[in-house]
Amino acid sequence: MRCIIVDDEPLAREGIASLVSKTPGVELVGTFNSANAAARFLADEAVDLLFLDIQMPGMNGIDFAKSVPPLTLVIFTTAYAEYALDSYEVEAVDYLIKPIKIERFQKAVLKASNYLDLLKSGSASTNSIQRIANDYFFVKAERRIFKIQFNDILFIEGLKDYVVIQTVSQKVITAMNIKTIYDQLPHNTFARVSKSYIINMGQVTSFDNNTAFIDKYEIPIGDAYRTQFFDGFVTGKLLSRNR
Repeated sequence: MRCIIVDDEPLAREGIASLVSKTPGVELVGTFNSANAAARFLADEAVDLLFLDIQMPGMNGIDFAKSVPPLTLVIFTTAYAEYALDSYEVEAVDYLIKPIKIERFQKAVLKASNYLDLLKSGSASTNSIQRIANDYFFVKAERRIFKIQFNDILFIEGLKDYVVIQTVSQKVITAMNIKTIYDQLPHNTFARVSKSYIINMGQVTSFDNNTAFIDKYEIPIGDAYRTQFFDGFVTGKLLSRNR
């Protein structure tokens, strides 16, 4: 994958470049100190992946990410955890907090590589989901038809024109808009918590104002969905302390 680094801090650019050099399958083709400089490069060069800082002078990373080509994926790299929710609203592949450990970096790159293969090859099946019962549906993916039990779904993640259905035992990726699959799920069980995520409330182990925790996964709760999430699923189910 051809990648670039966009960060206004020289030491940060050097650190990420070092991580890239230790990661197979990634070719660094440019480093830039601003979004505007990177945009000029992207106007003439095809890039698969951006390692993008958020808080920069001029155009910030969130706004810049909205303008990148459809086949260019974004991994945010920042020292500020509070921007994580915003990053998922622009369909970022991942969000890395500085200082970044090599294992975490390579995990994010692998995720980007898998998505990029799907986007470029179109190998995932075309939009096809058929709900045939109250507790499961069939979905086409990888030239097969998978039976997905509602209760087995942990969460569903959307990225561009694909969704990743993460169950307790497997990950199924299919070409589908996240709104399309959400509209066919039972809304008394599944909650849309951000532009990129649907969660199974029956699998949630805990949550706070910004995050739902499911097994080992942390799912961000977006600002635009927070009120609906708490009013629809939480408020009426809280135990009362009154006797």
